[in-house]
Amino acid sequence: MSGTAPTEPAEAPGRLAAARSEVTQFLIAGGLAYAVDVAVFNLCLYWGLGGVAAKIVSSVPATIVAYIGNRYWTYRSRERTGVRREYTMFFVFSAIAAGIQAGCVFVSNHLMGYTSTLADNISGNIVGMALGTLFRFWAFRTFVFKHKSETAPSTEPALSAGRGGTP
Repeated sequence: MSGTAPTEPAEAPGRLAAARSEVTQFLIAGGLAYAVDVAVFNLCLYWGLGGVAAKIVSSVPATIVAYIGNRYWTYRSRERTGVRREYTMFFVFSAIAAGIQAGCVFVSNHLMGYTSTLADNISGNIVGMALGTLFRFWAFRTFVFKHKSETAPSTEPALSAGRGGTP
């Protein structure tokens, strides 16, 4: 018992630093995607698209930028589970998050009656983005970019040996 207690607190700062680094990298990659999203969104509004349609259109290039940043920087050390699977799941979860953002614009426009460019930006790019970002962070780290199984190789033989070699 005393052998495990001292190592746990020593591991905590390392885990905290890793979590802080992951969140920081996620937010930086997301910040770049956010800049693309806001620029395309406002360009679409300028061209006459409605707020909800503009938010849906702007989410496509932003999602591509976010995927590249997250796959090749934020989660570069995570296990690759197949490009097709990973890319599909990333875009499905991103579409759900874009729906959250578009839903915020819909509520602002159609339920609250706010239809100005400022209201669209607040509802879609501030409120919607905050809610969508929380959802994305949870979904990407949980389902899309999985952790490598670092303990499985070392514990599996020990468990098998302890059971007489049967799984």
